[in-house]
Amino acid sequence: MSTQAGVVVRVMAARVLDAVLHRGRSLKAELATSLPRLEDTRDRALLEAICFAALRGRAGYDAALAAWMPRPLQARDNELRALLLAGMAQLDSLGLPAHAALSATVEAARTLGRPHQAGMVNALLRRTQREGVPQVDASAAWPRWLAQQVRADWPGHADGIFAASAQAAPLWLRANRRLADRDARRATLAEAGFETEIFETLPDALRLPGSVAVAGLPGFADGALSVQDGSAQQVADLFTLEDQARVLDACAAPGGKAAHLLERQPGLRLTALDVDARRLRRVAQTLERVGVQADLKVADASVPDAWWDGVPFDAVLLDAPCSATGIVRRQPDVLLHRRDTDIVALTALQARLLEAAWQVLAPGGTLVYSTCSLLAAENADQVDAFLQRHAEAVVDDPGAAFGHACGQQAAFRQRLTGEAGMDGFFYARLRKASAPPA
Repeated sequence: MSTQAGVVVRVMAARVLDAVLHRGRSLKAELATSLPRLEDTRDRALLEAICFAALRGRAGYDAALAAWMPRPLQARDNELRALLLAGMAQLDSLGLPAHAALSATVEAARTLGRPHQAGMVNALLRRTQREGVPQVDASAAWPRWLAQQVRADWPGHADGIFAASAQAAPLWLRANRRLADRDARRATLAEAGFETEIFETLPDALRLPGSVAVAGLPGFADGALSVQDGSAQQVADLFTLEDQARVLDACAAPGGKAAHLLERQPGLRLTALDVDARRLRRVAQTLERVGVQADLKVADASVPDAWWDGVPFDAVLLDAPCSATGIVRRQPDVLLHRRDTDIVALTALQARLLEAAWQVLAPGGTLVYSTCSLLAAENADQVDAFLQRHAEAVVDDPGAAFGHACGQQAAFRQRLTGEAGMDGFFYARLRKASAPPA
C-alpha cells in the first residue's frame, strides 16, 4: 500500500465512522458506498477492519479521550473524534505497525482540514501506543436500558454476552450439498491452504478462525460455498420435509436460509417473501449464485389476504425482524441506533407475523420462529403469548444442540453470542395440530 493510499483509507474511515457515530447512519450502508471507491482489495479490507474495530472498542477509546484530553471534544469536532477512534483501533485492536498507522492517521487529520490538530492526534496516538487504552466493562458500549434488559433476561450469562459481542466473529461457511458435501469441500480448502473446523451438530458448516477474502476461496465463485453463521445454519435443521413440500419463507432477505433449504432439497416448492423489493432482489441474487429457484414475491407477510392464494403451506419459516442483539459483533452500530421504543414496535410486528404465518400453515404443518435477538420479549415471551392464544399449537423442543432451554415449557432454545463461536439466535418449533386438544 502506498503512503497516499494509506492516508486515503484513514480519511475514509473517519468519514464512515463520523456518519455512523454522529449522524445515525448504518455501518453497512456507509461501507457499501465507500468500499467500491477503493481499487485495491487490501485497502478495502483495511477500511472495513478499522471501522469495525473502532466501533467494537468505542467505549474504551472514548474513556481514553475523556481521561487524556484537557477539554472534551465538541460537536464541531465529530470528524476528529472519529479519526481518533480509527487511530486507536489500529494500534489497540488491529495491532498494525505503529509507524505506518501513526503517520497515515496524522496525515489524514491534515487532509481533513485540521492541520492545527495534527500534533494533538500524534500525541494521543503515541500515548495509546505506550500505555494502551483504559480497561472498561464490556457492557459500557451498550445503552444502559439494553444492558439492564440483557442482565434481567440472562443474569448468569450477561457478562459473557457483552464480552463476546465486543470480539470479532470467526468466518462461517456453508457447503452447498448440491455440488459437494462439507467434507469434500473441506479437503479442497485444505489443499488451497485454508484449514477449517467442523462440528458434529452442523452438517454443512465449516469454520475458519479469522477473516479472509471469501471471493478468493475455492468454490465460492461457483456457489459451492456461502457465508452463513453456524447459528443461522441450524434453522434448516429444524425442518423435516417431503421433497415436494410447499414451504414459505416469510421474511426471506437476504436469502441465506431459503438457499440452504433448497440446497438440501431442490424439489421443495418454496415461496420467499419480503416487503422490500430491493431486498428481494438480493434474495434472487443469493439463490441464483447457489443454483436454486423459488417463487419470489414482494409482499407483507403479515397481510396474507394481499398475497396468499389460499393453498396452505406444509411448513413456514418466520425469521422475524428483531433487535439484532445477538449479532452485535457483526453489526456493532446496533448499539448506537437501538432505542427502547424499537422493542415495543418490533414485538407488535412479530406478533402480527406469527398470527399470519399460522393462518397460512396447513394442519399438521411446522412453523419455525427464529430471531437473532437475545431478548425474552422478542423470543420466549413472544411465543409463550402466542401459545396462550392457540391451543392447537404444539411445541417441539429441538434439543440441547440449539442452545439453552427457555420459555414456560422450557421447550424453546436460545443460543447466546459467542457460544461455540456462533451468533446469538432463538429457535421455536411449533406444530399445528389437526384439532385443538380436548
